[in-house]
Amino acid sequence: MTESLQKDQKMPLVLVQGASRGIGLAFVRTLIKRDPQSRVIATCRAPDSSDELQSLAASYPERVVIKRLDVTEVDSIALTSEYVQQHEGALDVLINSAGILHDADGLSPEKRLQDVSAEKLEKYFWVNSIGPLLVAKYFAPLMKKRKRAVIANLSARVGSIGDNRLGGWYGYRASKSAQNMFTRTLSIEMARTHPEMICVGLHPGTVATSLSQRFSSRINPEQIFSPALAAEQLLAVIDGLTPSDSGKVFAYDGSVVPW
Repeated sequence: MTESLQKDQKMPLVLVQGASRGIGLAFVRTLIKRDPQSRVIATCRAPDSSDELQSLAASYPERVVIKRLDVTEVDSIALTSEYVQQHEGALDVLINSAGILHDADGLSPEKRLQDVSAEKLEKYFWVNSIGPLLVAKYFAPLMKKRKRAVIANLSARVGSIGDNRLGGWYGYRASKSAQNMFTRTLSIEMARTHPEMICVGLHPGTVATSLSQRFSSRINPEQIFSPALAAEQLLAVIDGLTPSDSGKVFAYDGSVVPW
């Protein structure tokens, strides 16, 4: 679809970062189904390896565009922002959904201080806090300036300092806490240039994804959400936000997560 046609139709334009699986993929699916006029830019580290995302783009060629973006590679963020600037209209919503808790290379939440390492901390902070802030750096200038716009960073309740009662998980907790501070600080700056912009963190609850699967055995199955339900709940939260909510972290039920 041409840029001029998109602007004339005022199609809501959403960028979902981390869209290849889990909640990110569910965001893309839900956005396409619930709003026939929406257009989604879906980004991820390895687009060619995401069959489900490719299938969505093939089914909705004028409404889903896939671009490569790795939050640990600044050049990839810059290249995708250049594409949006040159070929798309102003963004209505930016959703940072990529995150890391464990991986196949041995990264896992620390149970004790002796498990902490600089290498693991660096990985947590790059993916969970530094990356989303750099995405905001490149894409915030491309968002609507005088109309409502939203930057939503997928956060976690374990990033709350006041709600930390169990300890452990040093890197993941701290990286999510840092992300929340970045979101708060960003909201203050954006209020000066984009008065209608809303910058928030979103806590999805426990979701049945590869990120949480290893740690959800003790959780009541009724309290574990499917990615589709999580995406629906978080989009409902986004829909209800106003500029006065900017800088806060909201849970899936709309409640505010304490600092």
